[in-house]
Amino acid sequence: MAASSPKCEAINPEVHMDDLDRLDDATAAQAFRRLVRHLRHRKDAENIDLMGLAGFCRNCLADWVAEADGRLSKDEARRIIYGMPFSEWKAKHQGEASEAQLARMEASMRRNEDALDEALDESFPASDPPSMTQPNR
Repeated sequence: MAASSPKCEAINPEVHMDDLDRLDDATAAQAFRRLVRHLRHRKDAENIDLMGLAGFCRNCLADWVAEADGRLSKDEARRIIYGMPFSEWKAKHQGEASEAQLARMEASMRRNEDALDEALDESFPASDPPSMTQPNR
């Protein structure tokens, strides 16, 4: 069963400047790398569950990296985030999404639309990866 298309949103830095924006790049980069390594370690935290709880997943993070860099393809960014090709990670670690997981993800994505409209930039145009629009794929 295909879910409605979740959006991987990019934060628009012109919308709101707070203490996060004042963090120096080296500190932010170190924290980002720690987050990615944590997600690589916690393979049991599936993307569908991350989407259901937080409204973003590893694929979103890879999309954000590719967009921020401007030179990386989605596949290259996913390889960075997953530590291996996405197809390999998916074959080894991604299970079938249950109806409950899909419903929770859809509800979570609606919260993104409702709560974050002013803080987020436009969605990546026509770029929702198949694993996001069709989580069991």
